[in-house]
Amino acid sequence: MTTTPAASVPTRIQQNILARGERRLLNWICPRLPYWVTPDQLTALGFAGAVLVAAGYMLSWIETGWLALSLVGYVVNWFGDSLDGSLARWRRIERPSYGYFLDHSVDALGTLLMIGAIGASPYMRFDVALMAVIGYFLLSIHTFLAAKVVGEFRLSYMAGGPTELRLMLMAMTIAMPLVGGHRVLGSNFSAFDLFALVIASILVTLFVVQSLATAHMLRKRGV
Repeated sequence: MTTTPAASVPTRIQQNILARGERRLLNWICPRLPYWVTPDQLTALGFAGAVLVAAGYMLSWIETGWLALSLVGYVVNWFGDSLDGSLARWRRIERPSYGYFLDHSVDALGTLLMIGAIGASPYMRFDVALMAVIGYFLLSIHTFLAAKVVGEFRLSYMAGGPTELRLMLMAMTIAMPLVGGHRVLGSNFSAFDLFALVIASILVTLFVVQSLATAHMLRKRGV
């Protein structure tokens, strides 16, 4: 009988600002979770948080107070997304191939849902939100490719990672009712549109720079 070899686990590189404090917090939470809580349930909880985030943004057309639902959703999303892999490693029940595939597939859908929903709110254009999503996905593609060809899975860039991104989006959400979605500088863009365009430009630039650097390194190695 032929068996499929297990995928090698790439080295995780996490150098974001909050990494150490977040790791201590996750290590404190893991042994205190009830045994019936599973990594798959936490993955589902993280996606449910993404749904809450999206719902809050879209309902903000009715009342800005619904943005509080998005803030709650970000916390739920962080809890589920950060703890699913951590709990599996803590209990030594990792399934590297399954966990890697499921976690990042769900993360991609959740990211599209959350950022896309900002573009469905009164504060940002949908096309601009999608540009930010494209930039994020490009950098994610580089991360997944590097994990395969270099054996390094980078979880942060420019001292920022998923947790810092959530905090930035939460700060932006709090600012939305204060700043509003009106056009600025005589353009067709809101202040949040311009902010998202800057972020998208940074993400695309990081993708290009990191891809060129990795390609140069692989070429020098002759692999």
